[in-house]
Order: sequence, then structure tokens, then C-alpha cells
Amino acid sequence: MPALACCVDASVSPPPPYFATWDSTLPSPPPPATNSAAAAAWSSDHSALLYRVDGWGAPYFTINSNGNVSVRPHGITTLPHQEIDLLKVVKKASDPKTSGGLGLQLPLVVRFPDVLKNRLESLQSSFNFAIQSQGYNSHYQGVYPVKCNQDRFVVEDIVKFGSGFRFGLEAGSKPELLLAMSCLCNGSPDALLVCNGFKDVEYISLALVARKLHLNTVIVLEQEEELDIVIDVSKKLGVRPVIGLRAKLRTKHSGHFGTTSGEKGKFGLTTVQILNVVKKLKQLEMLDCLQLLHFHIGSQIPSTCLLADGVGEAAQIYCELVRLGADMKVIDIGGGLGIDYDGSKSKDSDVSVAYSIEEYASAVVQAVRFVCDRKGVKHPVLCSESGRAIVSHHSILVFEAVSASSYNSPQLPSLGLQYFLEQLADDALADYQNLSAAAIRGEYDTCLLYAEQLKQRCVEQFKEGSLGIEQLAAVDGLCEVVSKAIGVSDHVRTYHVNLSVFTSIPDFWGIGQLFPIIPIHKLDEKPGVRGILSDLTCDSDGKINKFIGGESSLPLHELEGNGGVNGDGGSYYLGMFLGGAYEEALGSLHNLFGGPSVVSVSQSDGPHSFAVTRAMPGPSCGDVLRVMQHEPELMFQSLKHRIEEIADNGDGISSIALANGIACSFNNMPYLAAASSCGFTAATVGNNAYYYCNDDADSVTVEEEQWSYCVA
Repeated sequence: MPALACCVDASVSPPPPYFATWDSTLPSPPPPATNSAAAAAWSSDHSALLYRVDGWGAPYFTINSNGNVSVRPHGITTLPHQEIDLLKVVKKASDPKTSGGLGLQLPLVVRFPDVLKNRLESLQSSFNFAIQSQGYNSHYQGVYPVKCNQDRFVVEDIVKFGSGFRFGLEAGSKPELLLAMSCLCNGSPDALLVCNGFKDVEYISLALVARKLHLNTVIVLEQEEELDIVIDVSKKLGVRPVIGLRAKLRTKHSGHFGTTSGEKGKFGLTTVQILNVVKKLKQLEMLDCLQLLHFHIGSQIPSTCLLADGVGEAAQIYCELVRLGADMKVIDIGGGLGIDYDGSKSKDSDVSVAYSIEEYASAVVQAVRFVCDRKGVKHPVLCSESGRAIVSHHSILVFEAVSASSYNSPQLPSLGLQYFLEQLADDALADYQNLSAAAIRGEYDTCLLYAEQLKQRCVEQFKEGSLGIEQLAAVDGLCEVVSKAIGVSDHVRTYHVNLSVFTSIPDFWGIGQLFPIIPIHKLDEKPGVRGILSDLTCDSDGKINKFIGGESSLPLHELEGNGGVNGDGGSYYLGMFLGGAYEEALGSLHNLFGGPSVVSVSQSDGPHSFAVTRAMPGPSCGDVLRVMQHEPELMFQSLKHRIEEIADNGDGISSIALANGIACSFNNMPYLAAASSCGFTAATVGNNAYYYCNDDADSVTVEEEQWSYCVA
């Protein structure tokens, strides 16, 4: 504690006078020495261990020898030359078109359809193996719940990739039903179209029309009264419906995602209601229409024991429906196949699961077979709605750190110590004396106590107006020196990222869902700082300060210069993984930040092992304004008229140029962009600096009949 003792060295006898002086050049205690040899020996393997990549990322993500995240599009069957360097994809997408890039602005969602295909095939093969090995006498055909990600190309890819094994879709609203009907026209004729959710006459009419179109549609009753609508509309349309019902099971799990299950769950029929449905259908000679039993015990089912318990209970209901005369054919186990977001393989966490896809499938097959064999009931077709497990891995959100809060070693005040002390009240002065004495004795805890007490008293003096800002800064510096010398100073940096948490990671803000977030490059270098991530929004909630593994900060690398975008350093990219389910669908327009740009990337035999098959820029400022009922065209006209009114103010700035710049702003994305993409250019005239607007050939024309800022 010698340095600390010097900092607060003062007589403990009553002041004044004091003979000690505060040396403003006194160095703060040096940081712990780093082992340069250890830093030099840092490798990609160390980063893989640090960020748990092998836990949550296998078999699709790894870190290559260049220190970049590498994508293995075909899972465990990916050959070395087929791996895709994620940084190269980001560079291809974001580099200017003049440099051979696509000119897309970050943030960026990178989709890998090959990973999506592999997830579907892995799910199907897992059930096929379990069915064959256990002697199960039926088959598996799943459905994808489109609510997880309704993007057109995601849904179309799933239908295409799954057509060979009758993979279908599940819809929970009228627009979802319309898109499912359209997509399944190109799918397998045997693929199920499962209709869940609350239903009105129009919803049920659409579902029955889908049967007229020879789609394998099943209307699942979520409420007992929906049956009357199904019966009435089916008679009017002359369509024999296929009906399923959703049962409220007693089985539920205790985690966050289990709150929708159990007897108090939002959806489903009780045993009494199930019997009422059976009775009514029997009276109408429509009991043969009841063919599917559905249930859901919650997303992220943590263990196969809980899964088997729920599936076994549902299988009992299924067999009872068979006994009552229903023409049962399918048991739909709903969603619940979990994702191991943190790689811990834990059954006691909402962000992990203690099983593999193979173990999940085996548990389902075994539970259904056991009950049906005991009851002498024919084995049903097995169906699941495993959305999260299908789409999570194939999508990566990439964003850039644009700056970071700097950590400066605490500076002692430039004023003399005596001047500082003369401004203190008696009680604050006593705290300083006690702090000095404790420092000399080496009593660390006591030092912290008196330092904090001194700081609080000085704050009170400042609020009362009896202490100047210089003295307040002095005590802040002193307390920081004390904390740093003792080793309790918090040096976590804040990295400002070009992102909206509310738009792109809403589950983190809304329910505390954690996703793996790591740098996508520089992983062959040892990270030198820890940081939290702060987004662009104007809300304090717009930050990420919780990470997998129970961490409150993330190991990060120093930014070069001032970072990217407006800085003079290199870009520093981070990626959020396993976010392909729900995040895009739930994203808001908080602060009017729209969604990210999107590229789809497929493995190819080219020089970089990938080809960009689809690229879509993110919504512009005009696009997001229109969503909130504003009319960008009229907004622009109002601004244009104002420009014309002040056109002759003598500053030499062209009104056409000003209008061009505003038009460009409507057309650009809301996120931070490099200065080169701005419609306003800096100029200096004499001693005055200002921004003017380009009116060259590349600018947007402001004539009403030609102006178009919404580029598809």
C-alpha cells in the first residue's frame, strides 16, 4: 500500500496547517503485469474455450487458424475446404460495390440455408433411427411453426428441404395460414398443415378452403366453442374437416417457458371439454373427423425425464380417444425441443438443455410406444412443432462496435492538497484524516469505508453549493486511486454498438433470454479488456450486460483508434448466435430503428467456399416512418418548401443540394454509417465550418415526378 499511503499522506492531527503537498504527477499503482509470452502464445483454441464455442456452437461453428469464426454448413459432415469464414462473408456484404462488395450497411443478419437443411435432416434422421431401433410401427413427419421466423425465404426453404420427408407447416393466425397455404402448394401433398391459435369464422373458412385445395389441413381446437364454427362452416362449404384437439396436460415444467402449460395454461381443453367434443361429434356422426391430438408443455423442455412424462400422459389421452371411437392417426407433441444456448448441458437452466436431438427423439418414441402397446392401440404418426431447434442455428446477427468508453488512470488534483482540504467541512475533513491513517496502517477495508464516506459528504457539500466542481473532481480521483490500489476498482468498459437491442434482440430485453455473443475475428489474440454492450437507442435498457456462463461482462479486444464508422480505426465485429428463432419476428421499431440487412450464404466450391445467393438491404428511414403512419413523401415536400423559403439567405448553399441531402436521409438506413454514405459533405469557408449537400449526378433528384427514395 505504499503508493496509496503517499496519495493520502497527511497529518492526522487537527488541521490547519498541512505541510504535505499533493503531487499531481504521482503515478497511480501500475496494473498487474501481463505475461507477454502468454499473450503471444494465445491461440484460437484458447478463445474457443474462453467463449465456450465448442459447447453451444457444435457442430456448426468453430474458430479457424486465422482467428475468425468459421461456419460448418453441413454440420459434422462438413469437409475442411467447405468451411466458411464468417468475416469474409461480412466483408463481401459490407464492402462498397466499387470494391467488389454488396454495399450493405450493418447490422447484418447472415443466413445459412445449408445449416437449416442440416437441422431438418438431423431431426428427421434422429426420429427415423429411434423408430427403427425401437420397432415403432409408424413414422415421423414434423411441422415448422412459422411464428418462429415468418420470413418468406426461410419458410420456402423449409418446405423445399423437407418435401422429401413430408415436412409441413403450423400456423397460428390468418396471415400465417395464408403464407403456409401458399408455400405448401410447392411441398409434399402429405405434409401436414396444422392450424393452431384462436380462430374465427374467416380463419376456419380459410383452413377448410385449404382442404378443398388438397392440402393436408388439420384444424386444432384450442377452445371448445370453436367446434361449433367448424361444424357450421364445413357444412356450408361442403368440406369434411379433419379435426385435432389440444389437451391441457397436468405435466409442466417450472422454468420461464413452462408457464403456458399445465391445467392453468392459456390454450387447450380440459378432460371434461374433451369428452364434450367427443360427444358432440358422435351425435353428428363426425367422430371420424377427430384424428389428431396436440399438446405443448412449454419451450426449452429441460430434460428427457420431463418430456417422457408429458408424452406418456398425452399418449394415455390418445388411447382413450381411440377407445371412444375417434379415428385417431396423429399425436402432435408440440414444440419444446430445446437449444443449448450456453453450452452447459444443464437441465436447471432456461438457456440450456440436458439432451441431444437423438435423445429427445428416442424419449418420445419410447414413451408413445410403451403406452400404445400396453393399451393395444396402433402406433400413431408422430409429429412435432420444433421451430426453435430448426431455425436458431442458421442465422447470425453481426454488428459493429463503433466506440468504447475509455479508461483513464485516475488523476490526482492539480490543486495543492492544502487548498483542497480548506474547502472541506469538518466531518469530511475527519473522514480524510481517518482515510490517511488507515492507508498508513494498511487497513484496506477501512480505507474503502472512509473513502466512500468522504465522497458522499463532498457530494452533499457540492449540492449545497459550498464545494466547487474542482474539489468534487479531486475527491473522485482520490477515491478511484484508493479503489485501484486495493484492487476493487471496476474497469469494465462500455462498448457502443451499431445496433438496437429492442429491434434485433428483443428476447434479451423482454424475458432475459441469453444468446452467445462473441467477436467474430481477432480470436487468435488475447482479449485485453472486459466490456458490456450499449446500443444506439436512447433508453438505459438498451444494453447487454448479461452473458452466457453467468457473466456480467464480455472479454473483448481493444478497438483500433476510435473504432469503425465515425472513428479512424479498424472495424470490430461481434456476432450474436442461435438467434434465428423469434428475434426477427418480435423486433420492434423502438427509436425507429428498423431491421438489419440480410444476406443468404450457401457453401460453394469457389475460392472462398461460399456464394451469396440473396441480399436485401435493411429498411430505410422512410420505410420505418411509413410503418408508424407517417407519410415520407409529404414530409419531404414540407421540408422542400421550407428550403425554398430560405433559399436566398446568401450563404451560397444550393437549395437543390439541401433537398438532395434530405432525400438521401429518407433513403438511408437509420443505423450509423460511414461518412462517405452521408448526403452532407463537410466544407470550410474562412473560419466557418459547415455541412453542405452534394448535388452531383449520384444524388437523388428532388423533382417531384422523379424523386424516389424508397429503393426496393
